[in-house]
Amino acid sequence: MAKGGPGRSCPLSYCYGAAALSGKPDFEAETLWVAGGLYGNPFALERLLELYKREAGPKALLFNGDFHWFDVADFGQIDGAVSRFHATRGNVETELARPEDEAGCGCAYPDWVDDGTVERSNRILERLRASARRLAESLRRLAALPMHVVAEVGGERVAVVHGDAEQLAGWGFSQEVLATAEGAAAARAAFDKAGVRVFASSHTCLPVLQRVAAERVIINNGAAGMPNFNGTRFGLATRISLTASTLALYGEKAKNLFVEAIPLDYDAAAWERRFLEQWPAGSDAHCSYHERIVHGPRYSVAEALRREAALAA
Repeated sequence: MAKGGPGRSCPLSYCYGAAALSGKPDFEAETLWVAGGLYGNPFALERLLELYKREAGPKALLFNGDFHWFDVADFGQIDGAVSRFHATRGNVETELARPEDEAGCGCAYPDWVDDGTVERSNRILERLRASARRLAESLRRLAALPMHVVAEVGGERVAVVHGDAEQLAGWGFSQEVLATAEGAAAARAAFDKAGVRVFASSHTCLPVLQRVAAERVIINNGAAGMPNFNGTRFGLATRISLTASTLALYGEKAKNLFVEAIPLDYDAAAWERRFLEQWPAGSDAHCSYHERIVHGPRYSVAEALRREAALAA
């Protein structure tokens, strides 16, 4: 899939395999919130915590990687807040705290991502690393975070990964790969090996909620800290629970679990101002992300929500 080189290759240390997810759950809850791709957006974080605080009953919140990215000035604030909850490391946190030779940003970008994007991502990581070096304790904590977690939610096993069932920066749960017959088949095999009801991921920046087998669902929340759909300015978090939410943008059932995408309608104007303070016009992050932050990607809710297509593949 990838050409190789910094930002495209996947280090061996990122690999774990779906069978590694078949063990005893790490914790239990009746409702699990998962937020991937916060990308250092403090306003999305504020909104997420506000919504999570309203949740009743036994609950847990898990940040599944890349909670850092744009936060060259807010790194300590973001890290302190995340440290109060469950977390796994994404490629960003891994390359900050456990850098690998030739990994670059650790994104393992596939061929369909252009070289300019890859090169800018490598430079964004380097600038963020310069900020993170001042917070040695935060880096030690990030280095100790797991690559994946299994939660028992309402008596069902839910695997939370950053990339996919095989590796930390895998693209097997991207909307592009899951749209193929081969991708859907690989996902079904991963469910069998891991013995889970739901996979929750992020990493690939665009959301997808797809039933890949009877009562088995993959949900990729895309980005908590950036817009995910054309013409929108809100992020997304994943909510998995025995009860449905009135806030869900869309959802699917996985046996007894409601698996839902929850909009994070943060203060978009304030976030754009804060982003520009750290990444002004001409900077790498501005070139790669400002258009999406303002207008959203060329992607729709209809493309993200997939029910029967995968079963027919």
